[in-house]
Amino acid sequence: MSLFTTTANWVTEEHRMFAEMADRFMDDELAPNIDRWIENGIVDREMWRKAGDMGLMAGAIPEVYGGVGGGIGFDAVTMYAQSSHGDSGWGYAIQSIVVHYINAYGSEDQKQKWLPKLASGEMVGALAMTEPGTGSDVQAIRTTADKDGNSYRLNGSKIFITNGQSADLIIVACKTDKALGSKGVSLIGVETEGAEGFRKGHNLKKLGMKANDTAELFFEDVKVPMTNLLGAEEGQGFYQMMNQLPWERLTIGIGALGAIDFAIAETVKYTQERKAFGQRVMDFQNTRFKLAECKTKAEVLRSFVNDCIARLEAGTLDAATASMVKYWGSEVQNEIMHECLQLFGGYGFMMEYPIARLYADARVQMIYGGTNEIMKELIARSLDT
Repeated sequence: MSLFTTTANWVTEEHRMFAEMADRFMDDELAPNIDRWIENGIVDREMWRKAGDMGLMAGAIPEVYGGVGGGIGFDAVTMYAQSSHGDSGWGYAIQSIVVHYINAYGSEDQKQKWLPKLASGEMVGALAMTEPGTGSDVQAIRTTADKDGNSYRLNGSKIFITNGQSADLIIVACKTDKALGSKGVSLIGVETEGAEGFRKGHNLKKLGMKANDTAELFFEDVKVPMTNLLGAEEGQGFYQMMNQLPWERLTIGIGALGAIDFAIAETVKYTQERKAFGQRVMDFQNTRFKLAECKTKAEVLRSFVNDCIARLEAGTLDAATASMVKYWGSEVQNEIMHECLQLFGGYGFMMEYPIARLYADARVQMIYGGTNEIMKELIARSLDT
């Protein structure tokens, strides 16, 4: 299994070597621990540190800040390696998104302070946009940041926050001016250690992605230095989020592809070994046709994902195309999980088989990062001009 297509023009020999290293790491350090992480509802901090030691989280971080100094394609390689080993628990995708916010909008002091620790796994990052009453409509957020001398006072709450229990650094979307609507939104970095008034809610119980710690976060007069504002001035948050959403949505497409590849491989193996009516399940025409359909959809998605990575590397991935890869990738992922689980028969309904977990994990892909209904609206707007 590989992220790359044979014609992907963004792929270099360094990417291929990085992918081999990532695969070995996932074989040794990730795959054997998935069941335990699911049981615990959280991924060990040791996983973050080991990934940091291998440089797997440093691909797109400049060398001066402790990174590899490569492009975003290295992050794509790590994400695919994780999902193609059947895991959705390790919250690296959010870590990468946080890194790119800081890379793009952080001050020199912020980059020096946070990027090396994110690269090494000393810090785990989270992105806090969603609120109990506000999902995809980020303009309607109610969390506020009021000036208090050289600090802000944050008040509000966030929900469904990936890495919520683990996070040491949270990029919080908040209103620095409640009267300005979207133009009053800012992003502020909150270091959780010792932050008075900051509280993590319990680990939320979810349909899938059970190894990922997802939490509600509470801010009650949390004092944060004004130097933690992302960007040169207040009110840039909505613009910053819109600019970074193409990468967030592409990560969902990459994760979908990896999970699909893992599911197809597991299903092929099972149907080759399982017998019914005196023959392998693989020998039934329906099985072969269903797997042929799944494989074809996977290859079409692979080409689209690679094209989007190339566009993002070139700075030309527009919002509509990013919405397409998120929408299409997550839809195809759910279709394929449905077909693969069916080929497992009754065993597909048992959680001891990875396909059951993959089926449950896939569902949220059509919701987070902006619902697929909103993706369709964004795509339609690009046509109605």
